[in-house]
Amino acid sequence: MIFKEIALKGAFIVEPDLIEDERGFFARTWCQHEFDQHGLNSNFVQCNISFNKHKGTLRGMHFQRAPYAEAKLVRCTTGSVYDVIIDLRPESNTFKHWYGLELTVSNRLALYVPEGFAHGFLTLADHSEVLYQMSEFYQPNYASGVRWNDPSINIIWPAISLTANIIISSRDAQYEDFKSA
Repeated sequence: MIFKEIALKGAFIVEPDLIEDERGFFARTWCQHEFDQHGLNSNFVQCNISFNKHKGTLRGMHFQRAPYAEAKLVRCTTGSVYDVIIDLRPESNTFKHWYGLELTVSNRLALYVPEGFAHGFLTLADHSEVLYQMSEFYQPNYASGVRWNDPSINIIWPAISLTANIIISSRDAQYEDFKSA
């Protein structure tokens, strides 16, 4: 696997290192030893999938509060999503900065999201599915989020979110701006 740290310290793009031949390819997408070597939380205890019927579905921006903060490894297994993370660690140099990238079935990238980050995505294609590996069990009393279009964070979403009505749950639509969360 190829680990590329992004501008938000502790977050990585994880790219499979393809071994190709006439049959296709083989690649490792997870290895506890390699994650440990990069200082990443490798204690994944739960896997989840999110299937989204329609292009323009927005999920997020979610996080789990301490002491149940969670790291995530996020990969698109069908379709295409614009995946976004926000650094919510007050002691971080990139506090309230965001990062987004396209995860697709064809680019096979994954995004490692450290503890203390909010995460969400916008589907760019119908029938998109996202696989999450989680380092913490879901704790509903510690689940939280920030508004996907909080002006103090100013995420620049792909044009689809501006030109069409996005599909969003009532819970996600009612999250407050971070300063009030």
